[in-house]
Amino acid sequence: MAPRRTLTRLLLPPATAVAALIGFAAAPAHAAVWSSSDQWGNYTTSDGYILYNNIWGSGAGAQTVWANSSSNWGVWANHPNTGGIKSYPNAKKIVNKSITSLSSLTSSYNVTVPSSGAYNTSYDIWDTDYDYEVMLWVNHNGAVGPLGTSQGTVTLGGHTWAVYKGDNGANQVFSFLRTSDSSSGTVNILPILKWIKDTKGWWGNETIGDVQFGYEITSSQGGLDFRTNGFNVSSS
Repeated sequence: MAPRRTLTRLLLPPATAVAALIGFAAAPAHAAVWSSSDQWGNYTTSDGYILYNNIWGSGAGAQTVWANSSSNWGVWANHPNTGGIKSYPNAKKIVNKSITSLSSLTSSYNVTVPSSGAYNTSYDIWDTDYDYEVMLWVNHNGAVGPLGTSQGTVTLGGHTWAVYKGDNGANQVFSFLRTSDSSSGTVNILPILKWIKDTKGWWGNETIGDVQFGYEITSSQGGLDFRTNGFNVSSS
């Protein structure tokens, strides 16, 4: 996989051509409360989750995100069969608690993903300063892979993961790839964060800013549907 340029997700590139392509995005195949084909289209649900279209990579095609709620949303994407991440449409829950002040942090997911294309379905967990990124891949397909070098495997939070550690030039990235693909389940996130802090010493008592969950899409040529049938984040 090409080096991740994570922070460029948050910056509007001078890409008039990308914006033009986005304008051709197909309408969602579902009657939805909200939908958007805008590059940075976003929507806040009644229970405080933020949906984000987030087409951040170069060479992107058309993409439309739709939502009825934080647990019923999806995306249609038609990105060319070229290398490099094109987008990360996601739902985000703000946490804003330090690791040691958290007594629990869990999430459940249920998704329907295509059998073609190149993508991963993943959590993207950030500290408030965006110095560290923790990715939890629950499934992936096609020519995609994590940043960094292998750190072995570990069983945490109810799953067994292959662990990778890397740096994209803007922040450190800790990637956990589930050793077998899953379309639904529950992840106990807090033990993973504590393992990074206490067992490996890769970070200190960071304040976890938000937990994102979505689809990191490299290619979806011809148009593919990704659906979230259930999703929630709980913290205390």
